[in-house]
Amino acid sequence: MRVYIFCVFVFFSLFSCEDDNKIEEEISKINVNLDVERFDLAFSNTSKEDFPKLKEAYPFMFSNKYEDEFWLNRMTDTLDVLIAEKTREVFPDFKDETVEIKKMYQHLKYYFPDTKVPRIITFNDRVVYQNRVFVTDTVTLIELDTYLGKDHEFYQGMQKYIASNMESEYIVSDLSEAYAKKMILDGKRKNLLEEMIYHGKILYFKDMIIPFKTDAEKIKYTPEQIEWVKSNEEYIWRYFVDKELLFSTDAKLPGRFINPAPFSKFYLEQIDNESPGRVGTYIGWQIVRSYAEKNDIDFVQLLNTPAQTIFNKAKYKPN
Repeated sequence: MRVYIFCVFVFFSLFSCEDDNKIEEEISKINVNLDVERFDLAFSNTSKEDFPKLKEAYPFMFSNKYEDEFWLNRMTDTLDVLIAEKTREVFPDFKDETVEIKKMYQHLKYYFPDTKVPRIITFNDRVVYQNRVFVTDTVTLIELDTYLGKDHEFYQGMQKYIASNMESEYIVSDLSEAYAKKMILDGKRKNLLEEMIYHGKILYFKDMIIPFKTDAEKIKYTPEQIEWVKSNEEYIWRYFVDKELLFSTDAKLPGRFINPAPFSKFYLEQIDNESPGRVGTYIGWQIVRSYAEKNDIDFVQLLNTPAQTIFNKAKYKPN
């Protein structure tokens, strides 16, 4: 009997892999015309005389709140010049990143055929990391000075958990997350479970749109952190259930288990010290994955399926 079950499992696994390979083959053939415009370089290389031409080409990059003199001063400001120089060192050509961005748009167009490929524009803004990417139907902006590497001199005063996210490998992860937030119905989330599943949907969106990235890169964990949550998945889940947190409306819970933080707050010293932040997001991801595996549902439909339905039908049980 066990041999039979094993054989059936292997058969369906092979069938599923073959299906996935066919889909990826189709996606790779989708035509995406994509060029990255290095506004960061253009801004630092433009002379005072040529500034009107730059402003005409990129009017949306210059807020009307400021006179031209403000921008001309920024071009020669010591800090801005240094940021431009260091960004150019890390991103001399942006080729690898462009390849990944193109793959992301191919996947977006496969699942969302009406997706328009916008102008992709890179810029610097004195390391304002709170909003590093911005996507619309016509323009996508990427702030390069927030992706120079976690140990970069510009990030020395930051908390470690924030600086750790400032790696170039996370550019396409952040872009896909911005698209996920545009496409997932974001109603009022009343309890921890709804928060977990909403953020789990964002990560499942990444599973589909950037499958070429690792799980660690999708959730922005180190290899050690992703290994920790995988090894402790059953414990985390049991903690949530035993403490009756899933349906709790306690406003402090997202800060403990969902929002970016140096660690998750179980209020158990050893576990808190070892854990990464956002473990509730990771569990929500696994619940959504379990639902997708066990139910015949279209990816786009899944994104707007109510959290309670996903939870009930996921039959999630960590190993």
